[in-house]
This record gives sequence, C-alpha cells and structure tokens, in this order.
Amino acid sequence: MRLRKKWWARPELEASPTFKSLDEAKELQGRWNEEFKNNNDIYLELGCGRGGFTAKTALKYPNKNIVAIDLKDEILVMTLRNINEAEATNVRIAAMNIAGIAEIFDENEISRIYINFCNPWPKDRHKKRRLTHTRFLTEYKKFIKKGTEIHFKSDDLELFEESFEYFEESGFEILYKTYDLHNSEYAEENIMTEYESKFKEKGIKSKFLIAKLK
Repeated sequence: MRLRKKWWARPELEASPTFKSLDEAKELQGRWNEEFKNNNDIYLELGCGRGGFTAKTALKYPNKNIVAIDLKDEILVMTLRNINEAEATNVRIAAMNIAGIAEIFDENEISRIYINFCNPWPKDRHKKRRLTHTRFLTEYKKFIKKGTEIHFKSDDLELFEESFEYFEESGFEILYKTYDLHNSEYAEENIMTEYESKFKEKGIKSKFLIAKLK
C-alpha cells in the first residue's frame, strides 16, 4: 500500500534528538558511540517499519545502542512515537536508502544486524535488491565486527532458502534456522514485529535464522 505524503512528519522528526537526517548520520560515521555517550555495542535494524520491534528491543537490551533505519518519514514518525512511548533513550533513527548504509558506519562499528520481513523481490532481475543478497552482505561487512550476527526473519520461503546461499557465499556461518519460529526453541527469546503478529494470527509461519560472520 502506497503511503500518502504527510508533510508534518519531517518537522516532528527533526524536533527530536532521536532522529538523524542522512547528512547528520553521515557525519556520525565512526562516531556513533559519541552520539550515545557510551561504548556499548551498537545493534542495527534495517527496515524498522513502525518501530514496535525497535522499542521492545531497546528495552530488552538497555546496555546496547540501537540504530534503526527506514526510508519514509511517514513510517519513521511512527517509530519515533513508539520509542518515545517506551521511554527508550538508547535508540537513534535515520531516514535513508539502505543501499547507502556503508556511508554512515565505520569499520567494526556494528555488533548485530536485524532484518525483519524485508521485500522478497521474487523476480530474478530484482533479487540483487534483497537485503540478504551477497551485494548487501558485502556492504555490511565494511562496518560489522568479526563474529557479528545477522538475525533474519521472513515469511517468504524462496527468499529464506536462497538466503542460505547468500550468507555462505559471503563468509557467514548459519548458526541456527527454523521454518516455524513461534513453535521453535527460540520462541521465548523472540521479539515480534507488527507484521509478524498479523502473520501469526493468520496461521502464516515465520522463518528465522542467525548467521555469524566468520
């Protein structure tokens, strides 16, 4: 569904120190810990949607810093509201195209990546746009630490299974995978997204894996 432009969204975002414009995020490359005023590990969420997962993750890991990325102001303003409602102070959000993600982080700056229910791009000519494709994994390797885990969820079987090869080709080891997350041993650890809750209500199984950079 195409979102209508909400002209009030950007001013609301810019009024909060939690939000960083693309230019501000680029200026923080290599200095995100200064922004958070601590040396805690930084977790990155790619495609944060409305931010329910973001807020819950920030509360679950108060000694970690969270950077959440999405493209549309209309989405990020909902993320901001969820973060504010949760009173989570260990989060920053930025509006940008994920294709340029390596422009805002420096070597060894990120300790974990979350990718939740990204666009499966099923057509062959579009598969390079997948956030788990080797093209993107190569970019992530520019700024993640050795041993960094990528936590990936999907409702799309083809994307999920083809991602196994993407990770292995890119020097990642798949530590864990399940085709039925909510009935797995990882279920109690899992933090659900808004999409995930809807899928569960409809009986759609969520797939999940953890891949670690060797």
